[in-house]
Amino acid sequence: MTIRVVVAEDQSAVRAGLVLILRSAPDIEVVGEAGDGEQAVRLARELRPDLVLMDVSMPRLDGVSATAQVVAEGLADVLVLTTFDLDEYVFGALRAGAAGFLLKNTDARDLLEAVRTVARGEGLIAPAVTRRLIAEFAGAAPVRRASTTDPAVLDALTRREREVLGCLGAGLSNAEIAVRLSMAEATVKTHVSRLLGKLELRSRVQAAVLAQELGI
Repeated sequence: MTIRVVVAEDQSAVRAGLVLILRSAPDIEVVGEAGDGEQAVRLARELRPDLVLMDVSMPRLDGVSATAQVVAEGLADVLVLTTFDLDEYVFGALRAGAAGFLLKNTDARDLLEAVRTVARGEGLIAPAVTRRLIAEFAGAAPVRRASTTDPAVLDALTRREREVLGCLGAGLSNAEIAVRLSMAEATVKTHVSRLLGKLELRSRVQAAVLAQELGI
């Protein structure tokens, strides 16, 4: 299945490089390019891509606000690009519901794999980077959600769902969780979907930060 992508990056040279890398993969199609956040949202509405590769720092409408709009309207998954691995913009994108995070210095192979990973519904990408971000953000500030971060929010989860949540907090992928908990990968996906709904979270990354905050 071809993954349809909109690339949102205000620096034309960087955007051209990203597009060139993405188009080198036979299973990825770049269907649109945006030079600012407003254009990114507009293209997401018009083209309904599978994924928006979103820079956080853009004119007219920043990437965090654009991510919030794209996610709130259910237009596409968002993979956030940033030059800052510990920048407040990244945490803002996390609260907005971004499905993954990627540093701009990531090599071409990892960029392509990140796009495929997010398109598969695997919110956590580039484990070394993601785990560091989760750990830093969990200690920096709470995730802003409709419900509180009181441990009582976990009461709605089954024992198995808590175990899966703990694995998310460790930065594990669905495949890794399946091995650790001795279950089918499809079952892991079901548990992840259910716990996100129960906890009123938008992404696996938010669930991972919550797990870190509550020490699961």
